[in-house]
Amino acid sequence: MLAIAFSYVTMGQEHVEQIASFEGQQVTGVTVTPEGRIFANFPRWRESVKNSVIEVDKDGRYQPYPNLQWNSWKPDQPVEDSLFLAVQSVVAAGDKLYVLDTRNPLWKGLVSNPRVFVFDLKTNELLDVLVLSDDSFKPNSYTNDLRIDMKNGFIYITDSNEAGLIVYDMERKTSRRVLDKHYSTEGEFNSLTVNGEKWGGNKVHSDGIAFHPDEDRLYYHALTGYTLYSVSAESLREGTKAEVEKSVIKEAKTPAPDGMIFDQKGNLYMADLEDIAVIVLNPDGQTETLAQGEQVGWADTFSIYDGYLYFTDSKIHLAGEGAEDLDYTINRLSIK
Repeated sequence: MLAIAFSYVTMGQEHVEQIASFEGQQVTGVTVTPEGRIFANFPRWRESVKNSVIEVDKDGRYQPYPNLQWNSWKPDQPVEDSLFLAVQSVVAAGDKLYVLDTRNPLWKGLVSNPRVFVFDLKTNELLDVLVLSDDSFKPNSYTNDLRIDMKNGFIYITDSNEAGLIVYDMERKTSRRVLDKHYSTEGEFNSLTVNGEKWGGNKVHSDGIAFHPDEDRLYYHALTGYTLYSVSAESLREGTKAEVEKSVIKEAKTPAPDGMIFDQKGNLYMADLEDIAVIVLNPDGQTETLAQGEQVGWADTFSIYDGYLYFTDSKIHLAGEGAEDLDYTINRLSIK
């Protein structure tokens, strides 16, 4: 359990390095493989989305992944299982890329079961399609983020539109819903004050997650909330409803985050959306601000590689009707 004492030390935005920029294309997810390959995704919140998943090279250039065909779906076309519809997150684990497709394009409700496409990073070929079980989601679910438990063969997923977590068993190829409408997965209020301006109007529920394999616990946080919770991952895999709920721990009061990730030392990196900052919760209970300012923006998703914390600035607080006029970025800062 984290005992948090807030001790802010701002390192400044000069440490934020831009990796890639996308004009009019709102990037949310980023992941970096152990070999340094960078992948990103663009949610289909608007009809103007050009690609759902891309690979970015070291010079910031990018191309559709795994190819143009996979990224060619448009809202007026038939739903197919060999096309990305509405991707919200990408995560590299081992030699595989896991692509979470909400199947909820344009926020108009599910057109088919949410699923995770699994690609072999050695060949860039599709390995598997992990379709969520019918009783693990709701008609208006928005599967937001995922973490891969390689040791036990499970995937943990947040639902930010219908408060709850989804647990996918990769061996049995089934999933179940847990902590549905539980106090720990529900948003606490309807809006945030981001950089001095009100944002929102609806609660955003369980959103950011981070898996701590040494503790075998999943940490999670509502986007519109100030409370960090954790739950026993063993109970998620094997426990009853009562056992899952009993294992929930209120870890700390924190700023409202989006992205979250643990490093190998047990440091938990988080967004501080209202102060447009990136913070870290150290294992000794201290909180430090690593970067703050416009170059951070809305830190949406995190990935760690070679001593750097990679994150996207999805500019959610700025992307209203003029979203196509903004530049969205992938950035990194040193955490060596």
